[in-house]
Amino acid sequence: MAGSPWPKAVLFDLDGTLVDSAPDIHAALNQTLESYGEPPFTLEAVTRMIGAGVPKLIERAYAALDKQLDPATQDRIVERFLKIYEPRSAELTTLYAGASEVTRRLKEEGRAIGVVTNKPGQATSEILRHFGLFDLMDVIVGGDAGPAKKPEPGLLLLACEKLGLGPQDVLFVGDSENDVAAARAAAIKVVAIVGGYTVLSKEELGADATAEGLASVPQLFSTLI
Repeated sequence: MAGSPWPKAVLFDLDGTLVDSAPDIHAALNQTLESYGEPPFTLEAVTRMIGAGVPKLIERAYAALDKQLDPATQDRIVERFLKIYEPRSAELTTLYAGASEVTRRLKEEGRAIGVVTNKPGQATSEILRHFGLFDLMDVIVGGDAGPAKKPEPGLLLLACEKLGLGPQDVLFVGDSENDVAAARAAAIKVVAIVGGYTVLSKEELGADATAEGLASVPQLFSTLI
């Protein structure tokens, strides 16, 4: 990969970037809440809660119910959610337009590709397998890989380490403020896909560039070097 053009690798966030997983997260969260006697949330409300991993999802849900959780109770609810969510993680989830085409094109060009997400590794791998993307990936780093989740830079830096590349050789593609902050902290160029799981405008996100969809990402490479 030493002589290949920049970027030598393109890393993607998963939820809100490659896949629209909110419907499955919504269904699993409501089933989890129901089992604890709590009322359901709308899809729109749950979509706004996504980001920073499952513990944060549960924390945000209970905050919206005006309830605080002690750490042990939160851990128990997280475990319950994962038992419900993981077997059904690709039931209602859909692939965003361009996801398959862009990842295959990048691979054909000789670039490494990978996924760096706060979602646990098992569910991430299952979703990628479901959509035929798993075997394309050179690296998959889930939120349970060890380092602190995004917006901290550790997961991205671990992916770079696994690929044997420096941050300057890599581009990260995400959709939220957590993605942009993690990339900035890792000194990695970042493109934000408009319309993902964030309430911020593209200007507020502060990425190096924005794209209306995944198909537009490769056109931005020359402007980011």
